[in-house]
Amino acid sequence: MEINQRNIKLLSTIGPRASFGLYALDLVKKYNELMILSCDVSTSAGLDRYRKQHKDNYLELGISEQNMIGVATGLARENYKVITTTFAPFQTMRCCEQIKVNLGYMKEKVTMVGLASGLILGNLGFTHCCIEDVGVLRSIPNITIISPADSLETIKAIEASISHSQSCYIRLTGGSNNPIVYDKDYDFKIGKAIKLVNGDDITIFSTGASVAQSLKISKVLKEKKINASVINLHTIKPIDKESVLSNSLNSKLIVTIEEHNIIGGLGSAVLEALALENNTSKKLIFGINDNYVKSGSYNFLRKQYKLDENHIIEKIEQELNE
Repeated sequence: MEINQRNIKLLSTIGPRASFGLYALDLVKKYNELMILSCDVSTSAGLDRYRKQHKDNYLELGISEQNMIGVATGLARENYKVITTTFAPFQTMRCCEQIKVNLGYMKEKVTMVGLASGLILGNLGFTHCCIEDVGVLRSIPNITIISPADSLETIKAIEASISHSQSCYIRLTGGSNNPIVYDKDYDFKIGKAIKLVNGDDITIFSTGASVAQSLKISKVLKEKKINASVINLHTIKPIDKESVLSNSLNSKLIVTIEEHNIIGGLGSAVLEALALENNTSKKLIFGINDNYVKSGSYNFLRKQYKLDENHIIEKIEQELNE
């Protein structure tokens, strides 16, 4: 797929899930040994065309996530390039033991794509919303965790994961009409953060769909004479400690924003990195405050968890004025 303005707009319109499925059609041309395994989500993952056109490079395993990891492990051992996919809570927590043993402990190489993580499936409740996946997988050795900022970064993350040395979990957040963070091609490297905005007053670290939100927040803060840096920490594990430390050095306030439990996610990873240094800046962690609420729309849940732009801006201003 050529990365140009037209295709970037297309990817944004269809969202990360469908972008994954569309890009799979290109990926299989590059890698004859590609195998994609799905647990009854070919339509949800945008893989219907791929499934029909590349039957020898696709396996449908039904609602059998633990078995999917086992089959993926066997294929990986036979030198296939393997991608597994289903909705995020089932891709991670339902088969956590298999991920630990087969991929973490045995070090077999598989790319796992977790569909619709965060709060985007709020109408289905917290059986399908996923606010725990990063925290669960961060504790397993030999697993890399990536949360792309937009649809373009999704396909870049998937391609990078194919040749990466470890198994990767790619956490897809947001839905269709996904805001564009990158409007042109750029250099994506696993484990290397990307600074999107320079600011001298505060530093905002964010990941996934929260990156586009952070850019909006930065613009509003600038109108209020508060200059905020925005750092896209697309790789949550391994965290880019050098970027975290260097961009926090002179900040009055360090902010993290994510659609994940405040325990075990991006905020925890950033604070762990800063704990090793003598950093005395104030810190604000925005995420899911370790509780479940009633189901509802995406915007409803963001407001319920005080993850909407207005609340975040208000809290930042309040913290700076104290």
